Amino acid sequence: MTDKLRLALVQMHINAGDPDDNFARLERLLEDAARAEPKPDVVLVPEMWNTGYALDRIQQLADPAGRRTKAFVSAFCRRHGVNVIAGSIAELQDGGGVTNTVHGFDREGNEIAEYAKIHLFKLMDEHLHLEAGERPGRFALEGVPAGVMICYDIRFPELARRLALDGAKVLFVPAEWPHPRLHHWRTLLQARAIENQMYVVACNRVGVSGETHFFGHSMVVDPWGEIVAEAGEEETILTAEIDLTLTDEVRSRIPVFDDRRPSVYE
Repeated sequence: MTDKLRLALVQMHINAGDPDDNFARLERLLEDAARAEPKPDVVLVPEMWNTGYALDRIQQLADPAGRRTKAFVSAFCRRHGVNVIAGSIAELQDGGGVTNTVHGFDREGNEIAEYAKIHLFKLMDEHLHLEAGERPGRFALEGVPAGVMICYDIRFPELARRLALDGAKVLFVPAEWPHPRLHHWRTLLQARAIENQMYVVACNRVGVSGETHFFGHSMVVDPWGEIVAEAGEEETILTAEIDLTLTDEVRSRIPVFDDRRPSVYE
């Protein structure tokens, strides 16, 4: 198990309804991230990067079984020897439904994570166009227990706690989180880190889609709730290094998991 991870968060603009453009943009940014010195161990990408929120056409635009995405990201990982948590994509399922799904790959291009968004955001009509996932996003990254949630999921502390109780030391969060809710974004990410005593690594998109403005501010939060790194509102690659031994230290100093009383509140 590794103690330290170098991170690269690809804070990108997404062209709603144009997967070809988005694949080309992401390829360029991934290549930039992989060439950085020091080289990242893991790269994180935003939510729904292949299609954006073109929900009125999502069945036509979604990646069938995620095949295009899996082939593209797996080949990139093998070529550069990095792990990639490939944000989330609109993925067309065999039954005709579409899910908002994360795929993660290791340095050899093997798939290590798959998670479909559990909580659908009704204010953006997700529930009318997408199918909800049913399983928490647990996985291991180079031997490190990890979890993944998507955007709106961070408003549900019980899901993050479930992942933490299962041992997650780091939580990855791809998102498309818009103005004017920057304060919510920062506060919720810090809260999930503090209450679960784990790193939270969150990658948000930038740019404008229709009348919605996305503010970026991708960030890395440590288990004390301190912001280790935070981007601005432009397309960029945010980098940081995290020391996972801090998770164990914080959990030993304030043993909240040991002091839980689930029989009272569950």
